[in-house]
Formats: sequence, C-alpha cells, structure tokens
Amino acid sequence: MAVKVGLNLRPGQRLLIRASLETAPLVRLVAAHAYRAGCRLVETLWNDPELLLARFNYAPKDSFDEHATWWVTAGLEYAERGDALLSIAGADPDLLNGQDPQAIATWRKAEAVAARPLSKYIVSDSLNWSIVAYSTAAWADKVYPGLSPDEQVDRLWDDIFDICRVRRPDPIAAWTDHAGTLEDRAEFLTGKQYTALHITGPGTDLTVGLPDNHVWLGGGAEGGNGINFVPNVPTEEVFTAPNRTKVDGTVRASMPLSYSGNMIEDFSLTFKDGRAVDYSAAKGGELLKSLLDMDEGSACLGEMALVPHSSPISLKERLFYNTLYDENAASHIALGRAYTLCIDGGDDMSEEQFMKAGGNISLAHVDFMIGTAETSVDGLTADGTAEPLMRNGEFVIGPR
Repeated sequence: MAVKVGLNLRPGQRLLIRASLETAPLVRLVAAHAYRAGCRLVETLWNDPELLLARFNYAPKDSFDEHATWWVTAGLEYAERGDALLSIAGADPDLLNGQDPQAIATWRKAEAVAARPLSKYIVSDSLNWSIVAYSTAAWADKVYPGLSPDEQVDRLWDDIFDICRVRRPDPIAAWTDHAGTLEDRAEFLTGKQYTALHITGPGTDLTVGLPDNHVWLGGGAEGGNGINFVPNVPTEEVFTAPNRTKVDGTVRASMPLSYSGNMIEDFSLTFKDGRAVDYSAAKGGELLKSLLDMDEGSACLGEMALVPHSSPISLKERLFYNTLYDENAASHIALGRAYTLCIDGGDDMSEEQFMKAGGNISLAHVDFMIGTAETSVDGLTADGTAEPLMRNGEFVIGPR
C-alpha cells in the first residue's frame, strides 16, 4: 500500500524514509517492496523519541532554538532529483506531556524554520511523497488503555488495516475508486467557485471566505515529477485554502487536539477579518496561545477541509491522538500555512503575490477538527445565495 498507493513508486526513483526506530519492521518491508518496484536506492533518516524526551528533561533551557539542518539537506537531495519521500507516523501522543509549553513552542518553531526549504517541495507536490502509520506500543497504549500491551498493538493494527482498506479483496482497486470519488467531489466544488462557506454546529457559527480562483483538492495528487500519488494514507477529505482576511465568527473544536505531545481540549476560537482574536481552552490554553503567536500567519487559517461524519475513522468512535487519522474523522480547519496548489497558479506566485491572492504564509500548519453529526455547511455564491453542501455531517449535493 505504501509503495503502490501512497508513493506509486516508479522504476529508477530513489526513496528516502523518515521514521522512528520503533517502526523498523515496516521500514524494512517498505524497502524490500520498493526495490521490487525498481527503486535504485532506499535510505532512512531515523529518529528516537527517547532522545527528544532526554533533551527536554536535561538540555539547557536556552538551547531549544537550535536545530540541525543536515536532515533537510538530505531531503533536498532527494526532492531536487524528483525522487520520493515517505514518512511513517506513530509517535507517542504523551511524549512531551508536562514539559514547558514555551520550550515546546520554541522547539517547534526552530524545527519549522529549519524544514522550510524542504517543506516548499512537499506542500507544492513537487515530488511523490506520502505518510503512513505504524502501531507503536506507546500510541496503542493511548488509544486502547484498557487492554494488555500485545492486545493494544494488535487492536490498533486492526484499525489501521480497516481504515486504510488493506483488507479489501483488491486494496489497490479500492483505493483507485475511493481516490476517484474524492477527486470528483473536489472538481465539483472547484467548479462552483463559492465566495465563502458558512459552517454551523454545536458552538460553531463560522463564515470562511474563499479566494478567487481557489482550487479544491482531494484523493490523489500529481507530482511535479509527473507521478500520481496519494499524500495521506488514509484520506477522507476534500480541502482548499481560505481567504486569510475573510474568516469571521466562532468555531468550537469537536475533538481534542494532540499537539507536540500534549493535549489541547474543549477549545474554541473567535475570528475577525481572518485572524483569531480570542480563544478559550479547558486544557492546554498556554500551548494554544503559543501556536497562535508562532508568527504573523499562525493566527490565520490555511486550510478548510470537508469530511463526512460517516468516514471510516469516525465510525471507529474513538480519538486516535494522531492528526493523520483524527483529521480524517471530521471536517476540519488548519491554523497556519496554506497550500499553494489551492489557488490557481499559486505555485508560480511569490509569497507576496500568494498572500495578495488570499493565501496564508506561516511556519505552522496545525489541523483541528470541527465537524460533528450536527454540522451543516452552506456554499455562498457571489449573489449571496446559500446552497446546502452538508447536513447532519453528510454531503447532500455533489459526488457522495
């Protein structure tokens, strides 16, 4: 699935994998299948979450603005050649629980600054890249705390395989059909060219303006190297870029947000003229504030995504504490950077031109869920007509 669906790896390409030490069994399997697919070289950038925890426990408190760039250089070597990148998720959601929020914020910003040259290749789909997940012991313990360690890991693998359509009679065909449905829905919404979306639900009454010539994306993507791929496995969303100056109202998160090894819970944001001007949180408020203050664009929206409440992740009726999974359980928005591909011609614009067109520039990009079984979404046309898109969390027009 990772090689044939996520990456659609082509003969002659090289592959760079970013993964933690715990995921080594999957890395080895991916490497074997990559070589069978004609890959010329597979290399891995390993990380160890325990080393990161040791840094937060013992490193000088004024050192968190330091971040190495050698791993970015390695990624650029692959990106500039049109090779492939794979990330394997599965981090411990509680790894940095209880650590200094300011140190976390400084570390996150330093990492984002260091990664920016490589991020530009990824957010513009210049190459085929993908993210898949691995059932690590720490992640499984968080999702299934009442089971034995072996049962936890097996149960989470069951979820991953179900959600990722691995157990279908023909998983590749199932993904082709699913991606096609998402792509049709995105094409339908792009054609409508709504001026804004109006989202209502428990604690939410939000109007999200959309830029002229905005583009909806979903399912697969075509890389700048000419290869079609699926960036996120799983994926259930169609998404676009909000107009960074035209978001108004209040939105309430429908699920807790696992951010930097800590939880932000029961939170809401109020927007005016595109910026978050107020917030509240029952837990993790200081961390939420650090996110909003990361840079000029982190208090504005960079993504508006629609996901049906009946998605396979939602049907599991549990929080996965992992954005790759939780964002595909519900409609969501993201604070921070917008994808240049979500504005027609955005890839060829300078940052100044992209912002003038309505796009948002930021080091951050953090998704949080806002959709529920009671969520309604209307598309607003240029003449002010409201057309229903979702009712009770489900699409009512366009490809279903």
